[in-house]
Amino acid sequence: MNFGLYESSCALDVKKLFTDVFTNSEGEEEGNLIGNLAFELQETTDPRDIFGFLAKDGEIIAGCIFFTRMTFEISISAFILSPVAISTQYQNQGLGQKLIKFGINQMKNNDVDLIFTYGDPHYYSKVGFIHITEEIAKAPLKMTFPEGWLAQSLTSDKIEPIKGNSTCVKALMKQKYW
Repeated sequence: MNFGLYESSCALDVKKLFTDVFTNSEGEEEGNLIGNLAFELQETTDPRDIFGFLAKDGEIIAGCIFFTRMTFEISISAFILSPVAISTQYQNQGLGQKLIKFGINQMKNNDVDLIFTYGDPHYYSKVGFIHITEEIAKAPLKMTFPEGWLAQSLTSDKIEPIKGNSTCVKALMKQKYW
């Protein structure tokens, strides 16, 4: 398995990966929703505000993750990990964790201070994320699952509270994802 940067030539294959993975696990409506999110992130986000990473088995895209910029009222380099997809045939082999760890290391190399995600606390705790409250960092929109608000500092052992509101890239600034 090879890990590397997302390639824009893979945009449609990446959309299909996300659509297929989420259709298999959550149903067709969710598959289309997340597949379209992945495509919109690729097509509309300023290249300075997005990092994508692929896991490839030869020419097959086995997994993909995206980190996109979050901004706060104070100056801090922060990104959110979302979405994440591992092809069904490659799941339950530790590939997702390996790809996320690869991505986290790349984010450290790009001087990112904090990374966030919004998902399963049990899964993401395996790669260093901890649950936070909005007293620590306010989410961009109202969350339906506050237990899934997670973060990881890439510069210290503790996450210091961040005052004020946050925003994320346009594609993620839609209530349906929160």
